[in-house]
Amino acid sequence: MVTLYIGYMAAILTTFAFLPQAIKTIQTRDTSGLSGLMYACFTVGLALWFSYGLLIGDIALICANGLTLLLALPVLLITVQNNLRRRRSPVD
Repeated sequence: MVTLYIGYMAAILTTFAFLPQAIKTIQTRDTSGLSGLMYACFTVGLALWFSYGLLIGDIALICANGLTLLLALPVLLITVQNNLRRRRSPVD
């Protein structure tokens, strides 16, 4: 039983730790300090953890990684979009 509570607490804390960065990035669309490669790896990792949770039926893995994936995807898309804009814009 203690193991289950540890899993849920870990899921809650790691998911909510990501929330402020996701909100700030989505609101400001400023990704100048973010690594696109890091967010790509992070998002794929979340998708894999989510899939693993589904396969083994672990509700803590499913909820935590599913929610964090929903927060990470927009950040990744904004990062990619901003990186493409920077590459297309003329250099001064």
